[in-house]
Amino acid sequence: MRVMQAESAGFCYGVERAVKLAEQTAREKGGCVMLGSIIHNAHVVHELEMLGVRSVSDPEEVHAGDTVIIRSHGERKQVLDRLRELGAVCVDATCPNVLRIQRLVAQADAEGRIPLIVGEEHHPEVLGAASWSRRSLIFESPEKLQEWLDSDEKNRHLPLLAVAQTTCIRSIWETSLKILKKQCTNAKLFDTICNATQRRQSEAAELAAMVDIMVVVGDRKSANTQHLTEICAKRCPKVFQIEGADELEPNFLKGCSVAGLTAGASTPASIIKEVNETMSEEIKNNEAMEESFEEMLEKSFKTLNTGEKVTGIVTAIGPTEVQVDLGCKQAGYIAIDELSADPNVKPEDVVKVGDEIETYIIRVNDVEGYAMLSKKRLDAVKVWDDIAEACENKTTLEGKVTEENKGGIVVNVKGVRVFVPASQSGQPRGAELSEMIGKTVSLRITEVNRARRRVVGSIRAVQYEARQAAQAEIWNNIEVGKHYNGVVKSMTSYGVFVDIGGVDGMVHISELSWSRIKNPAEVVSVGDPLDVYVISFDPEKRKISLGVKDHSCNPWDKFMETYKVGDVANVRIVKLMPFGAFAEVVPGVDGLIHISQIADRRIEKPGDVLSEGQMVDAKITAIDEEKQKISLSIRALLAPAADEDEE
Repeated sequence: MRVMQAESAGFCYGVERAVKLAEQTAREKGGCVMLGSIIHNAHVVHELEMLGVRSVSDPEEVHAGDTVIIRSHGERKQVLDRLRELGAVCVDATCPNVLRIQRLVAQADAEGRIPLIVGEEHHPEVLGAASWSRRSLIFESPEKLQEWLDSDEKNRHLPLLAVAQTTCIRSIWETSLKILKKQCTNAKLFDTICNATQRRQSEAAELAAMVDIMVVVGDRKSANTQHLTEICAKRCPKVFQIEGADELEPNFLKGCSVAGLTAGASTPASIIKEVNETMSEEIKNNEAMEESFEEMLEKSFKTLNTGEKVTGIVTAIGPTEVQVDLGCKQAGYIAIDELSADPNVKPEDVVKVGDEIETYIIRVNDVEGYAMLSKKRLDAVKVWDDIAEACENKTTLEGKVTEENKGGIVVNVKGVRVFVPASQSGQPRGAELSEMIGKTVSLRITEVNRARRRVVGSIRAVQYEARQAAQAEIWNNIEVGKHYNGVVKSMTSYGVFVDIGGVDGMVHISELSWSRIKNPAEVVSVGDPLDVYVISFDPEKRKISLGVKDHSCNPWDKFMETYKVGDVANVRIVKLMPFGAFAEVVPGVDGLIHISQIADRRIEKPGDVLSEGQMVDAKITAIDEEKQKISLSIRALLAPAADEDEE
């Protein structure tokens, strides 16, 4: 029995380029952002996150100055435009083949042609390409294309341009081409299927026809991996699509003489190698099991075997061992250091005489008539089973942070060391992870490798679900006027974003204070608690407008209660303009001192006499209650002196 691996399995040029760009950028910038998965492979995305490549799902999560990696599938034009508006620095890792499709669609739009894209309707590559023309049409099959042509005879005579998704199955594209060539009178046709994809599909088809079982390795979200599986399934009776070696079931190669192996374009070479080695090891194990009758007969006389689980009754507890009756000719012994993982625990606290106990057989000596047992190792196996089950079922576990490690922290979960990368710690970038030591945390197990004794977890995943639940609660109960105790999350020149419990809302600078302010930093800081209320909200766009000012205490009302026309007020100059100066009469209410009313002489500009922040006396010369406008005059207080000079 042997394993035959396709030559063109694994990373294509575009994927390899995207991953290298992301790694290089993360090292140079000390971290960066990827909008969605840079490629469809969870293992690669996880490794990039450990390098500091932060994953976001929405452009609005990107901040000015962030370096954003554009994924290999490309991105929608609207998203690219928005990233530039937000002040992000984009590093384009889009596959060159995908860029060609985008250019062809944009060219079609410029020529007045309707772009037709043959591919998966919801695939990010297809959606990105379609965004370069408002008239783009997507067809997942030749049948859908034919339906559109039949829907209106005019469609056959429209100016068209047809392209294919880079990972499109060759037969789907060729059938679509035949339809377009035969029925359309004004169509430009471009074969945009990636050469590497075509070669990979062709090799997989040939290999699948030669083997008894075919294994396809790749992320389940990967379109080209799914297509490889579909192609192989037409030529081989047994086809398994897996993401990694841990998904290979024991004895899956039983009854097979030749096994085939291929992988999608987004599958790293390390994963392919691990799968190949696991398959080869399985072959060796199967061959080793083909033992002679004499060997099996000899083994059949043994009542106990190393590695088995056995149940017995505790008969005695000594200073160095625990004796166990296994109900057979061999006596069972548990050394004290094999009783518990806790070296300080007393044997009497673990077991008592008469207890039924399940153990793991370490060694059997038939000559001497004893079996060495271990409860500690069996407990460890059970814990690993629990950990693996928690990973599979996405169960939340608790553990205590024991240490800070390179690139993250270590959490003790039922005696098992779980590594949590810094990016999954739930802490802000640059935070002191050492401050988490000793704390009990909730986490999700994301990776279990028993062979390597490696377990990876994520605190962030649990926090994310909690936030999602909190967000759902907010959106289900939000209403105009409702108050929230929020926290200032970030600041811009035009306002602040406030977290009201998992959802961010915007407080415009005009709503932060009744007084005139130039920057939100004058009144709030990031991390400040802030009592806010809902002004308006849009559930579809997920936008919330918040307010801070208490409109029940209107400063205008205070002004009207305090002042009238003719009164003199001590005011603060808040803003100088070419035509005059604005002065704060009471907090939240400004009046205008026209340039003609600043001095008893002609001046070129208000700054010749006044400065921002200066306190001066001014006379209230007019009040417009309807428009809430106030006219002030410094000159009116100087008028008598001016009149004397004129005399």
